[in-house]
Amino acid sequence: MGKLSDFPITAQWPPIYPDRIQLYSLSTPNGVKVSIMLEEAGLAYEPHLVDISKDESHTPAFLSLNPNGKIPAIIDPDGPGGEPLALFESGAILLYLAEKTGQFIPADPARRWETIQWVFFQMASIGPMFGQVGFFHKYAGKEYEDKRPLQRYVNESKRLLGVLDARLDGRRWIMGEDYTVADIATLGWVNNLLTFYNAGELVAFDNFLHVSAWLDRGLARPAVQRGLTIPAST
Repeated sequence: MGKLSDFPITAQWPPIYPDRIQLYSLSTPNGVKVSIMLEEAGLAYEPHLVDISKDESHTPAFLSLNPNGKIPAIIDPDGPGGEPLALFESGAILLYLAEKTGQFIPADPARRWETIQWVFFQMASIGPMFGQVGFFHKYAGKEYEDKRPLQRYVNESKRLLGVLDARLDGRRWIMGEDYTVADIATLGWVNNLLTFYNAGELVAFDNFLHVSAWLDRGLARPAVQRGLTIPAST
């Protein structure tokens, strides 16, 4: 596609600033990864609220951008070669924006791949397990009489917090002194576990002192605070 208006999603969410990155998202743990990254990198972008409670991520327009029907997704009108690029999957978007800007990912190849592995750790483990805790602790799953599923996900979440806590022992950020996409990918999920899911006591969060200190450092960043509320709810 040669121009932004060629994308069907722009008919449902018309851009006001077509020269900016178009963000289709909601302030969920996966959604805020991208808004935090955009804020941290100082990129010009235009956020569009996709209300999943109204099934807006499954409209034909949205599915034309992400056939998996999940937020977030972006269109960069100035993608590789100057052509528009559409992307879904939050981890892929983070890595794309890091490469586009040269920010929040090490230039050294070995450290670059070490950073990417921690992004994948969040994508494959932290996100899915914390999300299941949320479902079984806060949403419909809390009504299930059989509490074994909840306990399984609580135990696995504790184990994953232990992995992250060990990694952060003696490190300011996941990659040491360098704040990277690995931190950006993970901060929203840990924060959500405590604030939205109210599962801090359930997973014994106070036992993970290094994670707690890391979360406080992350939340103190102005770009993180802004990103956590974008797109603004109507």
